[in-house]
Amino acid sequence: MAQAFDVVVIGAGPGGYIAAIRAAQLGFKVACIDEWKNTAGGPAPGGTCTNVGCIPSKALLQSSEHFEHAQHHFADHGISTGIVKMDVAKMIARKDAIVKQNNDGILYLFKKNKVTFFHGRGSFLKAVDGGYEIAVAGDKPEMLVGRQVVVATGSIARALPGVPFDEDKVLSNDGALRMGAVPKKLAIIGSGVIGLEMGSVWRRLGAEVTILEGMPTFLPAVDEQIAKEAKKAFDKQGLKIELGVKVGEVKTGNKKGVSIAYTTAAGEAATLDADRLIVSIGRVPNTDGLNAQAVGLQLDERGAIVVDDQCRTNLPGVWAVGDVVRGPMLAHKAEEEGVAVAERIAGQHGHVNFNTIPWVIYTSPEIAWVGQTEQQLKAAGRAYKAGTFPFLANGRARALGDTTGMVKFLADAATDEILGVHIVGPMASELIAEAVVAMEFRASAEDIARICHAHPSLSEATKEAALAVDKRTLNF
Repeated sequence: MAQAFDVVVIGAGPGGYIAAIRAAQLGFKVACIDEWKNTAGGPAPGGTCTNVGCIPSKALLQSSEHFEHAQHHFADHGISTGIVKMDVAKMIARKDAIVKQNNDGILYLFKKNKVTFFHGRGSFLKAVDGGYEIAVAGDKPEMLVGRQVVVATGSIARALPGVPFDEDKVLSNDGALRMGAVPKKLAIIGSGVIGLEMGSVWRRLGAEVTILEGMPTFLPAVDEQIAKEAKKAFDKQGLKIELGVKVGEVKTGNKKGVSIAYTTAAGEAATLDADRLIVSIGRVPNTDGLNAQAVGLQLDERGAIVVDDQCRTNLPGVWAVGDVVRGPMLAHKAEEEGVAVAERIAGQHGHVNFNTIPWVIYTSPEIAWVGQTEQQLKAAGRAYKAGTFPFLANGRARALGDTTGMVKFLADAATDEILGVHIVGPMASELIAEAVVAMEFRASAEDIARICHAHPSLSEATKEAALAVDKRTLNF
């Protein structure tokens, strides 16, 4: 006999597990279904983010940054280290341990909030009186009925046509996070977040990294001035990035590695030979196996679930959040949608402001932004003022020994309302939070300029950039 729940959430990634917990907090009887498995075959909730995305990549970025600092920067601080070696197996083991801590933490939160967890693949069977029948396929098959259903099945890596992932020579983000040794030559197709972060990890550890990017400009979604500053830093580090290329045949038959034929931006034929290839050309919604057709759930041409601005699908009582719907594929966006949907089910007014969702690339320097770029404002014909402040003039950055980059403010020319904040430099991922808060409350650049910031701190660069909007910086 099917178990009945007020809310059934399919998927326990950031959108799904947060939706389940918030719904339970609001008094609903909640089930959450997730099929991720750890190496022992046990449950591994947290989705792509926890298992093969946000969390493990940050662990490897931190380890590789420590290694690079020990090799190249400790001497500046008077620290002698001798020969520095990297134990890749131990680095990967540390990453795996951090992932498991997060998996176990989510299971604990389910127990704490009285969310019933089912380990397996959830799929629609049919609409029934009072909701929808959901099958759980796994070691212990189950049948559930949910009065309300939230789909949060996330996304999967997009492969090159005709070049499937084998996670040996041709790697997705999953394989890129568990290489057992540093490749001598590493090729990456795509210079987005995954490409840059994974390229940074393995370059620091000694790989010769070449990134092939089809777009003619570097990071076109980023403010152009910030992107140029970042590219200059990556070039200096030795991360080779070729723009405007057209990738041709990829050969994997060679026992030694992979061969990529491509055409350069100048129209010249070229070949890149590498030991490993990471393909990071985007992600696609994960709706295979959901059995959407059984209930008439509408999908678009990409396979994404069609929703309105409230995350409602075309079916009554069925919602969808995160990577499986429109909008940026960001874990924190999924979380906000998960909370909002749970509150809407309870008759409350859930809130998600797409204009104040921050973006971060965790390279060194870090890149973070919120709101509109200068090129977007120009295209829209909106009058604006800009102010920048370099970390080179920031005392804390000098003490850290990391003065690359700047903070940039864009504000309305007439009202001074902050329209966008863009940062490239140390701890940009943390500094951007102040800008998000300010924009959520529709603050002006003057508001930030008038707020006292601790000295010495990196956040003073934010204050100075706000001052620069009115051409009155104090330290530059």
